Amino acid sequence: MPFQRLKRDTAKELCLEWVMQVKNYRLNLDKNRCVGCQICSLACPKEAIRIEKQPKALGEKARKARVDVDLSKCNFCGICDISCPYGAISVTVDGKHLLSVLDKESFPQLIRDVKVDATKFPVDPSKSENVCPINLIRVQYSTPEGKLVEDPRSLSSSELNALRMKVEVDKEHCPCCGICEAKLPQGAMHVRRIFSGKLAIRRENCPEGCTDCLDVCPITGALYLSDSDKKVHENEMFCVYCGACKIVCPVDKALDFKRTHIHHTAVRSGAWNKALERLTSPTDMTKELKAKRSLKARESVKKRMGLKEEQNV
Repeated sequence: MPFQRLKRDTAKELCLEWVMQVKNYRLNLDKNRCVGCQICSLACPKEAIRIEKQPKALGEKARKARVDVDLSKCNFCGICDISCPYGAISVTVDGKHLLSVLDKESFPQLIRDVKVDATKFPVDPSKSENVCPINLIRVQYSTPEGKLVEDPRSLSSSELNALRMKVEVDKEHCPCCGICEAKLPQGAMHVRRIFSGKLAIRRENCPEGCTDCLDVCPITGALYLSDSDKKVHENEMFCVYCGACKIVCPVDKALDFKRTHIHHTAVRSGAWNKALERLTSPTDMTKELKAKRSLKARESVKKRMGLKEEQNV
């Protein structure tokens, strides 16, 4: 048992800590990165995470839901850390980001499939860095001699062509919305979704003048206010299916939301199946399990065929 159980809740972060004789366990929630999407609470096997809808006064914009963690239930397993598409939660042991559930393959990791071709990026920094709605792209320009160039727009065309470009994407915090891929020149970025799903706003059920879902959506462009009917519309092309909008929606049947698939690494544990059922649905969980069994069967057949070929040689 820990010597001390500590919990600090400030405007910027929520921090939980176990101080033990040999080890120190810590959970940090970055409130600036957290979007109040409920994914961590659905994935948590201990039901230690609670999502609280924030009240708002008349005329105010909606605020993202508040996340709280029950220190008496949390065992610092790190599943919330792994599951957060925005990288808002970090679980460490003695200051190191070591998660046993990943090492033992008892829980999968979200796959952030982001590929960059810096040769196809525009020279103007404002046209490359600003395409990310949560500012995760950094572009660095340098001369052939290695001298950094702050503003390449002031250079001549020959000088521009000689520049070297380095593009850095903060993949740890990237929810893979794909806005960068759509706004940059073709081939500059390739992004595959972490979550797939369905989002539909039933505008006939939306309260007139309500923009709560739009107020909290972290991805600019996934939801927008239409000029024609002055109501919020969805753009699934950029939706990451985090569910922050669903949490704050004041009318139960105004917004249909569902996750159907999660892009993740291999896993060998039933803990993931339970989390998958909560994050998607029993039907979608069954589909994934059937697909895995089918894949294993094909791999088994290939191995047997390979052995037979070797024996016949």
